[in-house]
Amino acid sequence: MSIPHFTMRQLLEAGVHFGHMVRRWNPRMAPFIHSERDGIHIIDLQQTVPMLYAALSFLREVAAGGGRVLFVGTKRQAQRPVEEHALRCGQHYVNQRWLGGMLTNWKTISKSIDRLKQMEQRLEEDEGNLPKKEVLNLQRQRVKLLRSLGGIREMGGLPDAMVVVDTNHERIAVAEARSLGIPVIAVLDTNSDPVGIDYPIPGNDDATRAVILYCELAANAVLGGLEEEQKLAGVDVGASEEGGVGDTSLDVGDETAEAGTTAPAASIADAAAPAEPPDEAVATAPVDSPDEAEAATAGTGDETAPEEAGSEGSEPEEIGSAEAAPEETGSDEPAPEEAGSDEPASEEAASPEPAVPETTGETEQ
Repeated sequence: MSIPHFTMRQLLEAGVHFGHMVRRWNPRMAPFIHSERDGIHIIDLQQTVPMLYAALSFLREVAAGGGRVLFVGTKRQAQRPVEEHALRCGQHYVNQRWLGGMLTNWKTISKSIDRLKQMEQRLEEDEGNLPKKEVLNLQRQRVKLLRSLGGIREMGGLPDAMVVVDTNHERIAVAEARSLGIPVIAVLDTNSDPVGIDYPIPGNDDATRAVILYCELAANAVLGGLEEEQKLAGVDVGASEEGGVGDTSLDVGDETAEAGTTAPAASIADAAAPAEPPDEAVATAPVDSPDEAEAATAGTGDETAPEEAGSEGSEPEEIGSAEAAPEETGSDEPAPEEAGSDEPASEEAASPEPAVPETTGETEQ
């Protein structure tokens, strides 16, 4: 991963070129001021771009050499971006009040960090056995120490580089870093003092979008340095990822091959299964009368209605007199219509209608 790329358009959209009011400027920042507009100084971004690239290149070299980077930004606009991007690149941060002597008096600070760890261990192990009041006091002290030392609890020593968002607001941190010889990368607004800053970055340090852009670029540079460190150590990060992807593709291919071999057998079984129920239904169907039995042997269940109508017409016992014949014929006539409405093809094949006129002729004689 190379140095993070950015354009001047991104800096303009983030508002990096806006400075403070003219009456609040620092004369030492005059070389970095482009012009004045509506009582506000405009920062020269043609100088900001190369200086920002130089700072990012230095951060990448520090991370590639195994060094530690400390992000410092305690003002309201910088607290959340500093914490978020420092954790993203695995580095350390201070986003609350800077404690005096946090670097120059590191021995005392390390003792406070050890006390914080012991306190957390005690709360985890003996929280149920301690009195409620003592638990509340330990939790209150733990929160207070976490607010100040939570971002440097795993630092383990002095940092190799420090990124500062506002030098006026973090002047104590800058003074301690200068006394210890720690390189400082700082964002300088028009009211800042560039003296003593190793890698100055002229730009707006009050806009939230600008602060987020600085932190994001610095974190990406650190990540690039860590990746280079792993390559120099002989660790191929991409090999494990590619192997995992290849293994998953092979597994998917095996599953599809197994599915392809088992699918035809299942389809044959499913196609053969529905052929048996109709025979069983015909064989096990209840037989109520001899006429229905004859219709069942013929193989068509829907033709039983016309046959029954024809058999009723051929029996002379059901017809008692000539007067009753029209009533029965009238009652029997709807049967062929219903059968015709259900299955017209069966009527043309069976055609039991000639039986009805014979019965009517016998009754008229």
